[in-house]
Formats: sequence, C-alpha cells, structure tokens
Amino acid sequence: MNSLTPGRTLSAFARQTRNPWICRECLRTRPQQQRPPIQPKTQNARLSYTSTVYSQAGKRAWRERIGKIPPKHRKVALWATAAFITLCTGLAVSERARHVYISCERSGRVGWTLALCVNDYYWMMKKDGTEPNYQAQLSACHKRCAERTLEAMEKNGSIFIKLGQHLSSLNYLLPSEWCDTFVPLQDKCPVSSYSSIEEMVKNDTGESLDDMFSEFERRPIGAASLAQVHIARLRGSDEKVAVKVQHPSLDEWARLDIALTNFTFRTLKYWFPEYDLTWLSDEMQISLPKELDFREEGRNAKRAKEYFSKLPELPLIIPDVKWAERRILVMEFITGARPDDLEFLDSNGIDRDEVSAALSRVFNQMIFGKDAPLHCDPHGGNLAIKLNNNKRRPRNFDIILYDHGLYRDIPPQLRTAYAHMWLAVLNMDEVQMRKYAYEVAGIGEDEFPIFASAITGRDYKTLSSNQGVASSRNEEEKRAISDALGQGLIEQIVSLLGRVPRVILLILKTNDLTRSLDENLHTRNGPVRTFMILARYAARCVFQEQVDRIKGSLIWPGNLFRYSVALVGYARVALKLRGYELYLSGRRRLGLETSVI
Repeated sequence: MNSLTPGRTLSAFARQTRNPWICRECLRTRPQQQRPPIQPKTQNARLSYTSTVYSQAGKRAWRERIGKIPPKHRKVALWATAAFITLCTGLAVSERARHVYISCERSGRVGWTLALCVNDYYWMMKKDGTEPNYQAQLSACHKRCAERTLEAMEKNGSIFIKLGQHLSSLNYLLPSEWCDTFVPLQDKCPVSSYSSIEEMVKNDTGESLDDMFSEFERRPIGAASLAQVHIARLRGSDEKVAVKVQHPSLDEWARLDIALTNFTFRTLKYWFPEYDLTWLSDEMQISLPKELDFREEGRNAKRAKEYFSKLPELPLIIPDVKWAERRILVMEFITGARPDDLEFLDSNGIDRDEVSAALSRVFNQMIFGKDAPLHCDPHGGNLAIKLNNNKRRPRNFDIILYDHGLYRDIPPQLRTAYAHMWLAVLNMDEVQMRKYAYEVAGIGEDEFPIFASAITGRDYKTLSSNQGVASSRNEEEKRAISDALGQGLIEQIVSLLGRVPRVILLILKTNDLTRSLDENLHTRNGPVRTFMILARYAARCVFQEQVDRIKGSLIWPGNLFRYSVALVGYARVALKLRGYELYLSGRRRLGLETSVI
C-alpha cells in the first residue's frame, strides 16, 4: 500500500478544489449558470449534436410532466400500463385469452348496436303519429337502425349473415327500409382461407386433403353464410366432385351467436312487447344445429333423391352424396345457371314460364305430397338451371337442388287442412277459408284477414273480390299493403306468427321464396299458372285424404259414391289446369304471345 505524504495530499486536494467552497443553501438559491453550447466542427457532428439536444430536452420535459402527476395517480397509470402490456402478451400467446377478448368484442358490438336502436325507436314511438313529417322521420329511423345493424352483422359474420339473409325476405313483416338494406348480405358471404380448411379437415378426419383428393381447387367456386364449396377430384377414381366445407370459425362462435340472437329478440320484446320476434330466435335454436351437421344434410339429400326418383315427370336433379362428416360433405359435381339468369335462359331457348311452372310443381309436391320431405331454404343460390339437349324446347332443362340442411316433415292432418284452405282461397270461399285457417293455425275470426294476407302476400280485399288471388298485383294493391303496414298491420302479423305452428312458418318461408323466384323470372303468364298448379296439388292431396278415409271395399255403394265424389272434385281442377296448359301450348305453336287470362 502506497502512503501519501503531506505534500501529495495537499496537492491533490488543491487540484480537486480549484473553485471556492460554497454551502448547499447558497447553491440552491443561486441562479444556474448556462454553459455556452459547444459548436460541432462537421456537418454530421452538427446533426448528431442537434438530435442529442432535442432528445435530452424531450426526456427532461417528460420527467417534468411525470413529476407533476400526484404519486397516487402515478401508481394508477403504472398499473394500467402493466395491465395493458399483460393483456397484449396474453392475446399474443394464449389462445384462451384471445377467445375471451373476441367474445367480449362480438358481444359488445351486438349490445351497443341494440342499445342505439332501442333508444332510437323508443323516442320515435313517443312522438305524435299525426305530425306532418312523422312518416319521413319514421322512415329515416328505420333506415338508420337498419344500416347500423347491417354494419354489426357484417363485422360479426358467421350466423349473423344467415339471419340477415332471412330477414331480407320478410317483406310482409319488416319495413322496406330493413329488407332493402339487408339485400347485400345475399352476396356478402365470408370466404375461409385454404390453410384453415386444410387444418379443419385434418382435425376432423385424421387425413389431409392430399390423402383424399388428387386435385383440390384452393379457391372456392361458391360461398354461403355457413359453408363454401370447392371443386376436387377423388384420389383413385379421379371423379370430379364438389366438396362442401363448413367455415372453421363457426364451431367457435355458433353457440355465442345463437345466445346473442336470442338475447337481442328478447330485449326487443321487453321494450316493445307488440313486436315479439322471439319465434325467429327459437326457430334458429332448433334448425341451426341441424344445418351445421353435414351428416344430417347427407341423409336429407339421399332421402329427397330417393323420393323424387319415383316422380320422373319432375325435372329435378339432386347430386349424389359420396360421403359426409360433421363439417365436410363430398357430392357429385353438377352445375348450372341461377334461375334468375335470364340471359342464359333466353340464349338457350329455355322458356321462363316453363321454369316457373317446374319450380312450382317441385315445391308443391314437397308441401302437398304424401310423406314428402320439405326443403325449407329454396332461395336462388340453392337452385340451378341445367341445359338438357335431350329434351325438346321449351322444356329443355333440369332443375338442380342444393343445400339440403334444413328439412321438415309436415304432419298429415296439417297438410290436408292446409290443402283445403288453399282450395278455399282459390275458389274465393270465405266460409271454408275461415274454417280451415282455424284447423291449420288456430286462427280466429278477427285474425283471419291478416293470416290470409300473410300466406298469400296479397291484400285481403283482393282475396275477397272477384279478382281473386290468381290476378296480378297492381300498383294500387301494393300501395294499399304498404299503407296497411304503416297503420299497425305489422304488429298484428308479428303477434299472429308467434302463435302458429313452427312448421307453418317454414311453409310460409318456402312460399315466400318460391314466389320471389317466380317474380324474378318475369314470366308472361303472371301468377295465374303457378296458382293453378298449386290448386292441382292441393286437390290431389284432398283426394288422397278422402280415399284414405274410405273403409272397406269400393264395391259397397256408399264407398263407391264417396270415391266418385272425391275423384270428380280432383278431376275438375286437374282438367282445368290441363286445358289452360294446352291453350298456352297452342298459342306458342302458332307464334302468338301467351297472356294472362
């Protein structure tokens, strides 16, 4: 250890204390002396020096700002920052945390949209309906809430797209602002990535797509709200098939979305009891799980194909099902044009009226045919028209029916009563109409006009007049229906539909969709022919029911008389339709325009 001599110690102390000693209190009160800035010698050094000065100034300003925050608030800010960092880390690493976050986001989006719409309608209903601009304000409220709901549905996707598509077809129940706003959802369906599809197939089957298919188109040829379809070739046979795969995200969000839908309609019922739409969410809870199980769809398709194979006069094609899993369905590849592709129909010499008549026969067979399966989702995307050059014009086509996820069986007694009711509607027999409306849905005397308008889509005054349901709708009738909806008819229809059997609602949905298909075809004959076809199938249903009630042999005079009466009733309607079809055929062969009679 070196020792310090007195000289060295004094010398070192002198070097360290060149400035005079000043006490701490004087240093605190004396103004600080600013050192002159050191000028950099080069341009790069000048830039570096300037950035350093700004950085130090920013840090000092930040420290001064933090220093002004009270210690209590500073702790809160630190804890909030730590929580935010933890949340971000959890979302990036933990799948469970991500699921919880997205669930809250989806639920919050629905809840916020619902709250805004309820608030809008609540204050709108408080206003006096006799104000001069009340209708304009109500229409603006409808439009604003519909657009807000559309945005939430598009962001949530999944089942909400399906719900929006269904709501867009309820033009007899919802204001036109809502139906028109939801129309874009028919074409705005999600598309799942190829990687997510590949992962789902691997998890569900234990095999990859390459193991099952020699070719698999990565880009889908069509997408719907619940699934999308890819073209592929089976490994081994090299047969071209259509592979329907469910959107992988549905498994994660289906239960939550059904619960949110149920909550939405029950909240609306709480605030607006006269608009009880809970039957919509109840039906979704029953039907949606079946639609999400493609094994059920495979069974429905096989059953429908077997049933219609016994009716060769109907030009219906149902693709063969190769195999099905819960979220994957492989079927025969058959394609065609949409029913509303008028350019395709006209260019191939396919008569629009014949397409309309064929569609009417197929779906009336489903409704009125004995033991017939009822397809409950026959919109334009689930149907295709295929050119068949083996048939003569104008019937040189086949109808392809897709998407067999939603089927129902109509109880025999309900089917017969429904047939009786339609025959009474077509015959303008109001007494019988009221009788069978009660048998079908328990409809009383006061509610009958509303129910009759709901099942036919026509003004009740037209049904009870000499024109009848088979006449074409004019502008005056459309305006009358619109005015009636604005005068409280919607509330009565909503209340009524909430009490009828669920299968009747699905029949009404099928009627609405087929009626819409007919209107989109712009047929020359109007609704006359389709209603006559309906009458024929309804009359045959009644005839079969009357024959089934005959006990014993037809040799007995009483049984023979009852059989003869039933046969005459059916033959009268069948011959009338046959005569009308011969009339149309004759005018067509003579080159004359077919017109409504």
